[in-house]
Amino acid sequence: MVELQTSQLDSLFHALGDSTRRRMLRDLAGGERTVSQLAEPFAISLAAASKHIKALENAGLIHREVRGRTHVCRLEPGPLASAHEWLSFYQRFWTDRLDVLERLLREEEARKEPPSKETPND
Repeated sequence: MVELQTSQLDSLFHALGDSTRRRMLRDLAGGERTVSQLAEPFAISLAAASKHIKALENAGLIHREVRGRTHVCRLEPGPLASAHEWLSFYQRFWTDRLDVLERLLREEEARKEPPSKETPND
């Protein structure tokens, strides 16, 4: 299991915990966007959009580049892969537990079934 520093993991999940920021990341998966383009689908100010972008930057999920007076953002997928790897541990844990539960339920059901009656051959 990948061990991320607690502060990195905290900032990553903090950033992903907001639906506006998740939507911004999804938009950035399609390519670079300006801050204005990222703010456009939401009823928020550019200042509010910048705060969301800053949270994404702090988590390492995006990179912002200043080109003249325009701020252009692009997705940095590395932290998402790390989060996926961290979550995969728990996915395997619960899959294993559910497999055991399924086996136990099948065994319980098999014990409840009456023995099959065979018809004698004449």
